[in-house]
Amino acid sequence: MNKNEQIVLSNIKENPFISQQELSEKVGLSRSAVANIISGLIRKEYVQGKAYVLNDEYPIVCIGAANIDRKFYVTDRLIHGTSNPIESTKSVGGVARNIAENLGRLSQDVTLLTACGVDSEWEAIKSLSSPFINLDYVHQISNKSTGSYTALISGTGDMEYGFADMAVYDDLTPEVLIQNTYILKHAKCIIADLNIPRASLEFLCAYAEKQDIKVVLIPVSGPKMKHLPHNLHAVDWMIVNRDETEAYFDLSIQNEDDLLEGSRRWNDAGVEHVIVTNGSKSLAYSSSGGSALYEIDESSDVVDVTGAGDAFSAAVIYGWLKGMGIEDTIRLGMINSRKTIETSYTVRQDLDEHQLIKNLEEVK
Repeated sequence: MNKNEQIVLSNIKENPFISQQELSEKVGLSRSAVANIISGLIRKEYVQGKAYVLNDEYPIVCIGAANIDRKFYVTDRLIHGTSNPIESTKSVGGVARNIAENLGRLSQDVTLLTACGVDSEWEAIKSLSSPFINLDYVHQISNKSTGSYTALISGTGDMEYGFADMAVYDDLTPEVLIQNTYILKHAKCIIADLNIPRASLEFLCAYAEKQDIKVVLIPVSGPKMKHLPHNLHAVDWMIVNRDETEAYFDLSIQNEDDLLEGSRRWNDAGVEHVIVTNGSKSLAYSSSGGSALYEIDESSDVVDVTGAGDAFSAAVIYGWLKGMGIEDTIRLGMINSRKTIETSYTVRQDLDEHQLIKNLEEVK
């Protein structure tokens, strides 16, 4: 055992009913890191579970992409059809993984279900994600490459092009999810992005409805809307943009009234709560209780917009699961998104519960 494992095991011996949150505070590590240590102790048979497992809280389960993100920054005006000088970076990403890390940094117990290759790219993702996310249920495939996403960023910080290699997620089939029904059954919320096949999303919605588990769906692009399940009545939340809404309903959103109408269309399709974002300008929220428009305060210090949507989604989900009102929940999303794009990171490095609530109070 390493030092952290010894400390965690010692505390469990003193109190077999100790919670992960208490262990986190005693050891000085994140709750997700403590969860990973306990999983290791169980595999090594130092801990059998029993009293401790009965006391464990149900996790948030995120299902979908975990990628290597490559960003190419154009240092001058982008000229098509010729060579452009750039600067480049590489980081971990993926919609489900990004949301999971945001929530892990917010002291939530998060498990990630994803598919990956047996390669150095996955090892990089694992190394940087494991402090915040439980990765025990990852589906590793020897003849596939770990997912990757490459973005071309203009001098103004906007994405010009995106290139996605996501074939590995086709292997997140219903059969693979069925093999992981133990963790799904114990989820307090399932969050899935649309990188996984439609059949898998259909299974998740049917399973969640039967087990009375909360479901959040996060679209990733217009073309991926074809993966959306036919029956959306099991979906508690969906956070979708204007283009994706236009693609799904074959409508044109030209103004704020159209944006509200688009959000209500999702309610009519079965989704309980929906947010339709309109770039950095505004968003519409709608549920059976009514709908409203929100203006977004644009940041004057934009560094990189990558990860903004995932930061928004994670903070909204956090506020919702904490029982906050809609106003504060949406404000949390906007704050976390704005703070994220003011950094060069896909997930802001200063994020924690205390900081996010402090940011909210400053706005209020």
